[in-house]
Amino acid sequence: MDFYQVIETRRSVRSYKPDPVPEEVLKKVLNAARIAPSGSNRQPWKFIIIKDEERKKKMVELCEGQSFVAEAPVLIVACGRNIHYNRGGWMGDYSMIVDVAIAVDHLTLAARAEGLGTCWIGSFDNEGIKKFLGIPEDVNVVALTPLGYPKNPDVFKPTSDRKELEEIICYEEWKD
Repeated sequence: MDFYQVIETRRSVRSYKPDPVPEEVLKKVLNAARIAPSGSNRQPWKFIIIKDEERKKKMVELCEGQSFVAEAPVLIVACGRNIHYNRGGWMGDYSMIVDVAIAVDHLTLAARAEGLGTCWIGSFDNEGIKKFLGIPEDVNVVALTPLGYPKNPDVFKPTSDRKELEEIICYEEWKD
């Protein structure tokens, strides 16, 4: 699949088939996250892969009742360790969030290229998930995504629900 087609047709999927994701496909998708760039190559991420049905059901509660997170055969919890590295000025501790977000974006695009659906979950109980999954104190959950084959493969289509390019760019300096 053409790279730009992957970008144009990636969508948030909220309904999944129960079909398992083959291990070799899962590894390809996870490897895309592994090779993502990070500031000073810190790679502050760790991904928890959840396949157990009971664990996924518990995660629904910790994701504000978003039941589709347990519908997919795989749930990925993307975590980041705050390494207190202030290179980059004001971003400081926030740079870990950016680094993990880049890795998750690589993962979601690789998933689309493999015909898999994802949905970036940003609404969750960080402390509850940390306790449930045994995540260390100096690590936080940045995002979660279910991963699986969409019930409706027609979900992968371009959208027109985006601002025009001219609305989001300016040259040389800020202009409204």
